[in-house]
Amino acid sequence: MSHPAPPDLPPILRYFDFVHLPEPLQSVSMPFSELAYRLNTMLPPGPETTVALRKLLESKDAAVRAALDLPTSREEGHHGTPADR
Repeated sequence: MSHPAPPDLPPILRYFDFVHLPEPLQSVSMPFSELAYRLNTMLPPGPETTVALRKLLESKDAAVRAALDLPTSREEGHHGTPADR
């Protein structure tokens, strides 16, 4: 469950929360969160900053989905396709 962003932050930043994810997915998501917060402090508010954060969110979501196909510790050594698992 996401928490609302503090009033002084853009609401989109709440989608960069990662502590609710399992550890392997946290490791993938955390750099995106760090970059989102850094961009929010570096860039002025406006449409291009909003687009930058939205596209970063899309990229984070894709990376987390890709990480779902990583083998888990019990599957290590298995070299089949995700469909074989």
